[in-house]
Amino acid sequence: MRIIVCVKQVPDAKDVRLDPETNTLSREGVESILNPYDQHALEAAVSLKENCGGEVIVLTMGPPQAEEVLRLAISCGADQAVLVSDRSFAGADTWATAYTLAKAVEKIGTFDLIICGKQAIDGDTAQVGPGLAMRLGIPYATCIQKIRSADGSHIVVERMMDDGYDVIESNYPALLTVVKDINEPRVPSLKGKMKAKKAVISTFTALDIEADPASIGLSGSPTQVVKVFPPEPRGEQAMMAGTVDEQVEQLVERLKPYLV
Repeated sequence: MRIIVCVKQVPDAKDVRLDPETNTLSREGVESILNPYDQHALEAAVSLKENCGGEVIVLTMGPPQAEEVLRLAISCGADQAVLVSDRSFAGADTWATAYTLAKAVEKIGTFDLIICGKQAIDGDTAQVGPGLAMRLGIPYATCIQKIRSADGSHIVVERMMDDGYDVIESNYPALLTVVKDINEPRVPSLKGKMKAKKAVISTFTALDIEADPASIGLSGSPTQVVKVFPPEPRGEQAMMAGTVDEQVEQLVERLKPYLV
């Protein structure tokens, strides 16, 4: 089984802040990490490889420093890594990103399965996975919480729903996006870290993947982020201290004027 895992390097959510002058995300001094949902996608792929055989190729689009998350993926069990990097990719929205990744997948060649995290924590759109499947013309299933079984011809999964779950069976090739409930990501081993350190990362440019200049980056993006801003505070805020019982008494006293 040949599995491609799409990952993204994102700013650590606990350190994200807004630049008050530009009203955009300030990334200076903010640590970059592997998108948490993508960690679960990687674990799902490596587990499938261990059970069914094959190889795992991890793919990301980003600046040169995104190579860090690819090496992390190799240390966790991926076999190969591909970085899609070019200045012309800058400013891409989910539409242009899905196009670029699709061209990269075509460059990689045949595959059985693509696994993505449900969404990236910096954009929270959950659009790239389905968009990639649409570009490649393959079936997809989102919000997968469990892989029931898989063999050389098909896969059976559970899709999380508001009122339970669906059981879906699909032939290959197919694309899945996974949620955090699907597994517990492994910790890189010392052997894996040594392998990752020596690994050769393949890099694809826009020319390498034969991308249409009008379909990538800012020029290929129908949507653009004009402004990012924190929501205006609403109502009064009050902090209560003390034991739980003391805080309850304080809360009751504060609410008394509003009780009928």
